[in-house]
Amino acid sequence: MKLLDGKLISDQIKTELAHEVKENWLDKGKRLPHLAAVLVGDDPASQSYVTGKERACKEVGFISSVYRYPSSISERNLLEAVDFLNHDEDVDGFIVQLPLPGHINENRIIERIDPGKDVDGFHPVNLGRMILNLPAYISATPMGILTMLDRYKIETEGKNCVVLGRSHIVGTPVSILLSRKANPGNATVTLCHSYTRDLQKITSEADILIVAIGQLGFVTADMVKKDAVVIDVGMHRVPSTETKSGFRLKGDVRFDEVSKKCSYITPVPGGIGLMTVVSLLQNTLKAAKKEIKY
Repeated sequence: MKLLDGKLISDQIKTELAHEVKENWLDKGKRLPHLAAVLVGDDPASQSYVTGKERACKEVGFISSVYRYPSSISERNLLEAVDFLNHDEDVDGFIVQLPLPGHINENRIIERIDPGKDVDGFHPVNLGRMILNLPAYISATPMGILTMLDRYKIETEGKNCVVLGRSHIVGTPVSILLSRKANPGNATVTLCHSYTRDLQKITSEADILIVAIGQLGFVTADMVKKDAVVIDVGMHRVPSTETKSGFRLKGDVRFDEVSKKCSYITPVPGGIGLMTVVSLLQNTLKAAKKEIKY
């Protein structure tokens, strides 16, 4: 078993980004790429993600800004904040951190974002362009998964890939990306969910198993084929007396037992979570370079 080390790969990419920023922006006196985030409320996981984004921006030389609002903010006022960022020429890309409070329609907020600044890749325009294999901002987590497979030279062509979870943020887009005529890609993909019958039979035939079902320890050893590649997207805070924070992070896969069967596996933490942040930076650089034309 080999670990798919998100820290190793994300550090490599951040080094590459920092070099490009210095050479093409800083040394030429140009305004640095600018990534902004809108954070509503005080959800600990959201705060942790945005803090990681700020830290990563600093490491590569990006400008980072965070717009913080109370959970009581009205949908109208949040839409106004999105409009402000859409028109701010000093901001190349921005995200609205999810989830949002229940009184706010997430789809309405996402649809208000300028697709050219939608570095999260959630806007219907970007999702549609991705499906058509047109240039688009790819959602950060699916992009991170493909980057991980590519950097570790894991063959996807002709492989049987099973994706657990059908969210529009991870499961559905990564299933489309892996089935496209591309590299990584050209896989035969099965998308499973909570209504899938004979789930264990399907997952145990997967050469590549991507788990984004959102349930702690859902995947057990008997669900995994010997020498399969297992990518765990899950992220759960579990109480712990052994850490300063009072919790530890675990995934959707029971790592201790599954790791004994597979050829490659992502750890939690230290896997896809770090790749998600660095993919956001890559999208921001594309936005700063105006690479994608609409």
